Amino acid sequence: MASTVIEGAAGQPEGVPKAPSAPFGGDNAGDAGRRRDLRKMKAVATGFLIFAAVVYLFTRYLEHRDGTDVAAWVGYVQAASEAGMVGALADWFAVTALFRHPLGIPIPHTALIRKKKDDIGDQLGGFIEENFMTPEVVVYRAQQIDLPRRFSTWVADSRNAPRISGEAARAVQLASEMLRDEDVEQLIQAALKWVAEPQWAPPTGRILEQLIAEDRLEPVFQMLCDRAHEWAIGSQDLIDRVVDRDGPQWTPKFVNTLVGDKIHRELVDFTYKVRSDPDHELRRAMHEFVEKFADDLQHDPEMIAKFENIKMELVGRDEVTGAASTAWKTGKAVIEQMLDDPNSTLRNTLSDSIIQLATRIRDDRPLQEKMNGWVARVAHHIAANYSQEIIAVITETVRGWDADDTSRKIELQVGRDLQFIRINGTVVGALAGLAIHTTSVLIFH
Repeated sequence: MASTVIEGAAGQPEGVPKAPSAPFGGDNAGDAGRRRDLRKMKAVATGFLIFAAVVYLFTRYLEHRDGTDVAAWVGYVQAASEAGMVGALADWFAVTALFRHPLGIPIPHTALIRKKKDDIGDQLGGFIEENFMTPEVVVYRAQQIDLPRRFSTWVADSRNAPRISGEAARAVQLASEMLRDEDVEQLIQAALKWVAEPQWAPPTGRILEQLIAEDRLEPVFQMLCDRAHEWAIGSQDLIDRVVDRDGPQWTPKFVNTLVGDKIHRELVDFTYKVRSDPDHELRRAMHEFVEKFADDLQHDPEMIAKFENIKMELVGRDEVTGAASTAWKTGKAVIEQMLDDPNSTLRNTLSDSIIQLATRIRDDRPLQEKMNGWVARVAHHIAANYSQEIIAVITETVRGWDADDTSRKIELQVGRDLQFIRINGTVVGALAGLAIHTTSVLIFH
């Protein structure tokens, strides 16, 4: 119950008007049942008091009835009922004084919870700080909990897969809802501007130079040569059309066919040689071109200026920012649709990934020990540096409660059990009165 209050107080956004103070967020569904139970127990406790009063009055009636000898047992019953009434009234006063003024009379040291609400919050905060928020206690409890093992064991259990999938989907949906489209678009635009500020040419040249030094571009050249050869093989129709269109009009058809076949064979043969020979002069020329291009990107002012102009033109185009925004909206819609489907690939993949990670942690005790160390370090840091802030949440939250509502709410929570004090006071008082009367009879008679 108290945690709900703390979360509500800690989670109040800045700039939002503070809601009227009320403990624990006002009445909830459980309060109606508690209020009903409290009324029943008050009626029972009051019934004990009324019963003791009726018995006492009955004995007094027997005692003062004319012409009748009073039986010996009447004195015992009278003493027990009288002491029972006293005990019941005393405990009624004590219980009532915790929450309000008995009978509305402002007797000193009554309505304690209403008056001492702030002190209760301070004392509660101090108690927690001294006994729970010390770094030694927090670290010890963090290590004893063994959170990584417990959590990973639960997550790795296949029976919990539906819940894991649902919770993961809700977490992603919550993140998606928190990110407004307008904010994301502004973030994209700011990111594009930030990315465009530094020069791209020198870093790109250094990357190309490093790739060349590590011979990482050869697979790319090989792929280009393979694709060129495949294109050459299937280029017969294109070559024939070009020859027919651009050749002399007086050339016979069969001559154009022979020329086209010749060009096709030469093109296929040439691309095959380039593809098959890593040391082919065209391959060497490609390497030399990329090497010079990488050097120019780093050292040639004219090349650097051209590259930067292309970059600015690309980044500054509305199509780029528009495409990024459209991609975000489309991707968001697709993700939300897939998350709504319990059997979607995204939810299943997300759930499987979490379970696989949890299984690995569950089966790796050294990793659990390392994670326990992380948890302990974080707990120690929080307890050593932020215990005052955490305690302030408790004390300030209690200070913000309405005194009358707080008293009423606490009475709903514990008032039913406190009625047993009234019942016990009636019974114990009656027994004490009986014992005292019996002792006095034995002594003086």
